[in-house]
Amino acid sequence: MESNKCFFAVDLGATSGRTIVGTLAEGKVNLEELTRFDNNLIETGGHFYWDIYALYNEIIKGLKLVAQRNIPIASIGIDTWGVDFVCIGDDGAILRNPLAYRDPHTFGKMEEFFGNEVSKEEVYRITGIQFMNFNSLFQLYAMKRDGNSAFKNAEKILFMPDALGWMLTGNAVCEYTIASTSQMLDPRTKQLDEKLLASVGLTRDKFGTMVNPGHCIGTLTEEVQKMTGLGAIPVIAVAGHDTGSAVAAVPAKDENFAYLSSGTWSLMGIETKNAIINDVSYERNFTNEGGIEGTTRFLKNICGMWLYERCRKEWTDAPKSHTELIAEAMKQPAFQSIINPDDSMFANPSSMVDAIRQYCRETGQHVPEGYAEISRCIFESLALRYRQVFGYLKEMSSFPIYVLHIIGGGSLNDYLNQFTSNSTGVEVLAGPQEGTALGNIMIQAKTAGDVKDIWDMRRIIANSLSLKHFVPQDKELWEKAYGRYLTVIDKKGAC
Repeated sequence: MESNKCFFAVDLGATSGRTIVGTLAEGKVNLEELTRFDNNLIETGGHFYWDIYALYNEIIKGLKLVAQRNIPIASIGIDTWGVDFVCIGDDGAILRNPLAYRDPHTFGKMEEFFGNEVSKEEVYRITGIQFMNFNSLFQLYAMKRDGNSAFKNAEKILFMPDALGWMLTGNAVCEYTIASTSQMLDPRTKQLDEKLLASVGLTRDKFGTMVNPGHCIGTLTEEVQKMTGLGAIPVIAVAGHDTGSAVAAVPAKDENFAYLSSGTWSLMGIETKNAIINDVSYERNFTNEGGIEGTTRFLKNICGMWLYERCRKEWTDAPKSHTELIAEAMKQPAFQSIINPDDSMFANPSSMVDAIRQYCRETGQHVPEGYAEISRCIFESLALRYRQVFGYLKEMSSFPIYVLHIIGGGSLNDYLNQFTSNSTGVEVLAGPQEGTALGNIMIQAKTAGDVKDIWDMRRIIANSLSLKHFVPQDKELWEKAYGRYLTVIDKKGAC
């Protein structure tokens, strides 16, 4: 492995983004965050949009900093959240900022699609993707039904990381892992399905060429080179879906692990060689998303720190410090209030605090008062939901699961990590925090020939950090709480 090789990662989440430089040297990888910025939803005209130009501008700012500091980056990689996309006109211009997955225009459209176009069972049989009203398939259907002008005039439709890669290079691709989130891709053929595309009035040529992680999209355009002061740096299609990059960075020793990518969303799953598409996975709404080196990420989305993040924005009396706020939460009595984090009432309420209190009221529980009780409710409920999904994974996995790796920002929450170990009954290893950026960088390193394969990547990452270790405690207490959790969600009619 070449010494001091540098790679530039753009990691965009649903609430914030960052640019990071990763340096490989002496069998380890080191990260340096260059910039961090908010990723804000724009609400206007009754819709929620992402500001694609602001995100592009933040990438340019990061690249300018690279040039100013003379950091010798070998390549650039971009990962983002899934499902959202940008419409491009026949003149090469972006047709309006892209709609955000939390926009209400898809409400009711999923059920309408099944009634009018393709049955729910057939959609799952083709794609193996869990049903969420904001999946790309239903967004496109809603845009078609609503007569959306950007949709009607789109020459190309590019998923978010592909759109930003196109803005940097001028080349349009359709990266496999991000395309797999759309509910339009068949994991067997590894191509977008013609029948599902036709169901929303589209053909395959509306999307870029399908490429796998590690493909070189192109080099920075002369325009971008001039703006940034850099040369013709290659832009690599990494695992464009942030969870795909994050799972590539799980520092596992062998295949007998489950992962929990913990951030705004929590994604819990296993890594398999082939998609798992059957009646049980359909009933439990599990998803099969593309991974690197031909793997499948068999997982389920869980509404993660979104609940906590939204509540923090509402609280005016809570400590600004996460550490202080969580410490106050841990002083509250255990299991006073339990919620199902994935109940539809928590999708995007005007007040998350009111939604949590209403849920508890409707299920005949203690209604939490103040930031400390609500925080405790959120963390305990997340751990119990993790237990439920982990149990499903153990049933459907073809191999035993001995450890749960927690990666992402949520891996820093020691209390939630301990709760998760208590609830699931398995060893938890927490870290790395910047799993997504690490995976992004290591895929670039593999493309450059500095890393052999996914296990080499994981070995280097494991050598580069110290993992926090949690073992199960208070088994009887958590077993009793899980029984209460199942009773509560049964009352609400959700699973």
